[in-house]
Amino acid sequence: MNSLVANTTPDVEDYYPSRNGSASRCSERLDPVVYTSRDDPDSTYSNGPLSPSSIEDYERNGFVILDSIFSDAEVARFQRELELLRADPGLGSSDMVISEPGTNDVRSIFRVHELSDVFRKLSTDYRLAGAAQQLLGDQVYIHQSRLNYKPGFRGKEFYWHSDFETWHVEDGMPRMRALSMSVTLTANYAFNGPLLLIPGSHKLYLGCEGRTPENHFRQSLKKQVYGVPSDEALAQLVAEGGIVAATCNPGSVILFDCNTMHGSNSKISPFLRSNVFIVYSALSNRVVAPFCEREPRPEYICTRESIRPISVPKAAMMQG
Repeated sequence: MNSLVANTTPDVEDYYPSRNGSASRCSERLDPVVYTSRDDPDSTYSNGPLSPSSIEDYERNGFVILDSIFSDAEVARFQRELELLRADPGLGSSDMVISEPGTNDVRSIFRVHELSDVFRKLSTDYRLAGAAQQLLGDQVYIHQSRLNYKPGFRGKEFYWHSDFETWHVEDGMPRMRALSMSVTLTANYAFNGPLLLIPGSHKLYLGCEGRTPENHFRQSLKKQVYGVPSDEALAQLVAEGGIVAATCNPGSVILFDCNTMHGSNSKISPFLRSNVFIVYSALSNRVVAPFCEREPRPEYICTRESIRPISVPKAAMMQG
């Protein structure tokens, strides 16, 4: 299938300004959360792996936790591939490998759907890509993929943030027509730094202060400073929605909207927490020029030059 090169026209309207030198601001979301309708017989609403109740939870809260979607055999296969990639000497010096702040411990490996045939097949699995198409109402492509390791004892936190704010400002994602799926490869306990989410936070957009530094991604992938909401804004979101810790079994899928506020605590327990993280965006929402005065982030972080729509028949579902 031919690649679709993204439009890089710089004069696309900025519906979600942030990091433009202005004070932080909170505004209503301008885009739908679910782009399909139960009442439309031609939509994908009822033609996908998600049940109506799961879709309703996702639309209301900005996320849904699907427990034990993948079998033990599939999880074991993903875990073996994870360890093979972490031990690969050819990746050791690659920019795609991000280490923990202050150590050489692997924090993340990017673009795993291109590095690994196992994770390429996972990224096109009907249970994932089919659900993305069901919610986004369009063909989808992979905006980003990565493995997150978060080792025991010293795995650092991921501070509160909306992914969309970064993808919009630094990658040029025009609208909120994207979502993330975290496939858990280990059990997520309350004490091993699980993903934390703020229900309902996806309905508001928090524009952030400051301006994006040059090559910001080199620092932000280790510890994000710019694109982080104010304490006051976060406190208000939590006062209204609370915080949910995504505790679940290995092989579960944490599916969340691109604008859902989330983060995770640092690790002091011996239990590691690893996952495969895949971002799906609607083909109609492919990236343009970044909404900041910086060069686009590298292709391994943001798919720009090699956008390929995913076609996922049910028969392509992976077998355990």
